[in-house]
Amino acid sequence: MFAKALSLAGGIAGAVGLSQFPEFSQQYAQRLGGAVDELARVVEDFDADASDVGLNRDEALSQLSRGGSLARARAATMAATIARHQKLSADLAALEGAGPFTRAYFATRMTDSVIAERAWQAYKPAVPTTFEGVTFAGVGYLTGLLLVGAALSVLRRLFRRRRPVTT
Repeated sequence: MFAKALSLAGGIAGAVGLSQFPEFSQQYAQRLGGAVDELARVVEDFDADASDVGLNRDEALSQLSRGGSLARARAATMAATIARHQKLSADLAALEGAGPFTRAYFATRMTDSVIAERAWQAYKPAVPTTFEGVTFAGVGYLTGLLLVGAALSVLRRLFRRRRPVTT
């Protein structure tokens, strides 16, 4: 009886948790778009400054890195900003226009901790009433039920009493 109740609780927890994915992933994608737009502006400004003095991006970064300590620090910061812009742009391209099931497939593209944290802070859980929300809830229920059932099965095997062998 206890195992069934615990499995049911695991299933319900999985349903509630996974049913929130469609909305959270949509908010993550929106914040990702905003971050990419802002990073694009910074990179474009840097490229324009480089162009104004007759350099391309790589030449400008190289020239900065040979300067004083502030210039070297700025070169490193700008290189990191450009790399982040490229990564987030690729993530956005994969997620843009994707429905909730495709976003689940591309969940590995939602790894920027700053964006995820800010999306989570602004996120308001809700009862899913859409088809995708109910589908994710069902998958979450089954996943939670199976995980708790498997864990209980392993525990039962570990602590099962062995019967003495009679001859």
